[in-house]
Amino acid sequence: MTIAIFLAVIALTLAITAWAGRRNRSASSHYVADGQITGWQNGLAIVGDLLSASTFLGIVGLIALQGVYGFYLVAGGLVAFLLVLVIVAEPLRNLGRFTIADVLESRFRSKAVRSAMAVNTLVITIFYMIAQLVGAGALISLLVGVDYWVAVIVVGALMALYITVGGMIATTWIQIVKAVLLLATIGVMVILVLAEFGFNPVALFQAVGERSEIDLFSHPGGMQPGLDLLSVALAQVLGTAALPHILIRFFTVPDAKVARKSMNVALWILGLAFLAIPFIGYGAAALIGQASIADADEAGNLAGPQLADFLGGDVLFAIVAAVAFATILAVVSGLVIAGSGALAHDLYNTVFRKGNAGDREQLWAGRFAAVGISALAIVLSLGAQNTNIALLALMAVVVAASANVPVLMLLLFWPRLNTSGVITGVVAGLTSSVVLVLVGPGVMGEAALYPLSYPTFVSVPIGFLGCYLGTVLARRARTDEVPYETMHVQAMTGAKAPA
Repeated sequence: MTIAIFLAVIALTLAITAWAGRRNRSASSHYVADGQITGWQNGLAIVGDLLSASTFLGIVGLIALQGVYGFYLVAGGLVAFLLVLVIVAEPLRNLGRFTIADVLESRFRSKAVRSAMAVNTLVITIFYMIAQLVGAGALISLLVGVDYWVAVIVVGALMALYITVGGMIATTWIQIVKAVLLLATIGVMVILVLAEFGFNPVALFQAVGERSEIDLFSHPGGMQPGLDLLSVALAQVLGTAALPHILIRFFTVPDAKVARKSMNVALWILGLAFLAIPFIGYGAAALIGQASIADADEAGNLAGPQLADFLGGDVLFAIVAAVAFATILAVVSGLVIAGSGALAHDLYNTVFRKGNAGDREQLWAGRFAAVGISALAIVLSLGAQNTNIALLALMAVVVAASANVPVLMLLLFWPRLNTSGVITGVVAGLTSSVVLVLVGPGVMGEAALYPLSYPTFVSVPIGFLGCYLGTVLARRARTDEVPYETMHVQAMTGAKAPA
């Protein structure tokens, strides 16, 4: 049953890719679907991009084993999207074309700036892709029984095929289908859990208290107090808001108004999903038991499938497993399109070809870049089987918060920012975040030189400081810098002001 539904999911995604491939005939269609995605479609695609397998299965397991602590981790995602909705959604759509570097080029016409942002995007994307592929290999091998390396190669090959043939059009519709399937699965499981307790949430909470060691609300287990809590929250809020594969979704819609609408749609849907997920986690704790969940997987990643098997037998178990597989495919597809854009559009076309590559050449460069990035991610993931995937995902989120957020915020709101400030800020944020993670407890354990698991409490200010120092220490503004007022008018209205 599980294999059959897995094959059905693969067949559906391949059909979407074949349909999209007939429409993927230009660089614009490949990178941003020609900017023709509607607000509702893009909102659902954003949900599909953000709700990864680790978010669904991982948070369900954390809630089942540790209570409301797991819910704290998803709350940051909602705050991040509120931040994006209020501050950056419309300006990014008005300033950008294909990549984050395009946004910066609206003011800084420097190859060094574009190169720095492209490298930063590639670092974030590769870290996040490895985390997703390692997690995919482990999860699929547990659910289906295939070898780890087989699962990694299958997922990697599929994601390369989706992007090479269908580009952003295929990615968008795979994410939409995945979001609908996942939301429907969450809804069905919540209804079945509540049905076990007479549709009385209080009875569910009482059962959790009686049958597990969870203290539902008062003492969320495992959360470190003080600065570590603040650093975790800061990483979740700023890092999620600055992930490249999330930000480029604003370029797939016709205008800034639709970008804002898509964020509203995503925010409401994610809010409802995050409110529903704790019922699944608590249901697993009450109906399966913490001991059984921990025996199957110490991190609790199989709590959701175990609960599905209890509630609906082999059929629901197979559906949940297949939805988790579709979730992985959707997320890694978004990562590949972001990484290939940085490599092909930013570095190849703009830096090496000096913007002289024709549209067809750009399209094929994007396709080759997608294959290359996918192959690299597969090789690295095969060698990282025993690596802590939480550490890899942490690295991506922290780099995004520390390097992208300072540059984008100061681009929009600090007129003095210059080319030197952008480059210094990106380098400072990227370097400090990677170094602090490497000397932190996630890598060095008790011998850690830096005490906090998430270094954003320090690395984000370092990113802002790098932007400031690089700006004030530069002797003069460069002649290739567009005046702030010109950029600001374009960011707010979408229309370029006269220079």
